[in-house]
Amino acid sequence: MAVAPAGPPPTTLAGYDAQKLRWVPCAHGFRCARLLVPFDYQRPAWKRFSLPVIKLPASNPAQRIGSLVINPGGPGGSGISYALQARSVVSAAVRARFDVVGFDPRGVGQSIPAIHCLSGPQLDKYFATSDNPVTRAQLAQVVSESKLFAQGCQQHSGALLPYVGTRNAARDMDVLRAALGDAKLTYLGKSYGTYLGAWYAQLFPTHIRALVLDGAVSPDESAFGMNVVQAQGFEVALRSFTADCMKRNPCPLGHGSVSAGIARVQGLLNRTVSKPLTSQIPGQPANSALLLSGVASALYSKSYWQYLREGLTGAFSGNGTVLVELADLLVERQQNGHYSNLVDANTAVNCVDRPWPRSLPAWQSAAHSAARAAPQFGAPIMWGSLPCAYWPVPAAPQVRLRAAGAPPILVVGTTRDPATPFRWAQALASGLKSGVLLGWNGDGHTAYLMGSSCVDTAVDRYLITLATPRSGMICQ
Repeated sequence: MAVAPAGPPPTTLAGYDAQKLRWVPCAHGFRCARLLVPFDYQRPAWKRFSLPVIKLPASNPAQRIGSLVINPGGPGGSGISYALQARSVVSAAVRARFDVVGFDPRGVGQSIPAIHCLSGPQLDKYFATSDNPVTRAQLAQVVSESKLFAQGCQQHSGALLPYVGTRNAARDMDVLRAALGDAKLTYLGKSYGTYLGAWYAQLFPTHIRALVLDGAVSPDESAFGMNVVQAQGFEVALRSFTADCMKRNPCPLGHGSVSAGIARVQGLLNRTVSKPLTSQIPGQPANSALLLSGVASALYSKSYWQYLREGLTGAFSGNGTVLVELADLLVERQQNGHYSNLVDANTAVNCVDRPWPRSLPAWQSAAHSAARAAPQFGAPIMWGSLPCAYWPVPAAPQVRLRAAGAPPILVVGTTRDPATPFRWAQALASGLKSGVLLGWNGDGHTAYLMGSSCVDTAVDRYLITLATPRSGMICQ
């Protein structure tokens, strides 16, 4: 149980920065605390968030360098849950020299207050709604569900929504740095965590010791552009999976061309728009929308490809249970039908971080373009963002993040990353004034500790000694 900071809550920015964390022992050698941050940095004496913080102390205190703050992405991913995996997501060499620190960003996870929008049954219906509307009736349902999501967020979390953008989360991270007693921040951010890190670098370039941005998001991409590029990333990953599958026996996609194998998947999705497969999971029909989510979920990690083969084998014989289970993993739905607030927070942050068009015809046009660019994933990913068209608070204007004055920042990208395509890592590294690009010719989402000793060695060396690899180096 984390303990709130001692004394009355801060009312000035200096007061927030002067907080002392009150650590108490919690799970498996970890220590927990809570950090207060203002809702609105322009009005520090007004409302505040209480954020949970957790740390695994350095295993070699005599050689301790400082804290390594880590973030798993999302947006909406719990930094507490991620830090609890510290022994598998951070190398032993780095854990020897750093306390590994995780926190739930404002509105996320165990943040008080936290964002909540829809109930479990409402989310079940939202995710089962056709994500590739072809008929007017299907489109009307997508619009209805998207409006319901936005209204639910306004109803249950309206007071939070203007304040959960990434700029504020980055400011919170500097309050955390000060509370940890670190003169400068050492940070490992994955996926959306790279955007959070880039914002930190923009706002506090002189407060950085080392930033690793792994599975990079391009901060300069438009909202619709983000969806299209991500959809293309999933297409690349699906082709890589299919080619790998066809080298195995048996492979549910056959042993012809990769395009023929993907056509088999598309045929399955087409058939299940109106005729779901059997599913052993109550409240979740094994229809096209959930099956595609299951495929996408398994593409995040090569270690899940075996489950995707199993899921497709079951689906082709009429049972969609495994693919629905994979879909549930992606959105953190538990077996009892309860969801974490990952999806609620993810949508709330995405809708305020970038401007989104409000007119439905603009979305229809964008979905058509996305479907041409990425036939399997383009339209579903585009329509998945539609709640942002009805969002109750305005989005922040987009800012070019350059981080002038920052020390070298290590940007890491995987060539066949489904969720954050390699071109985003290239764009972020070249956009930051001091970006250094490190690539991995590999599969799956993010690179550090994902199977490349070359990447692991380069990242560890940078975190411990600040030495960077040659920019543009690709690990094989």
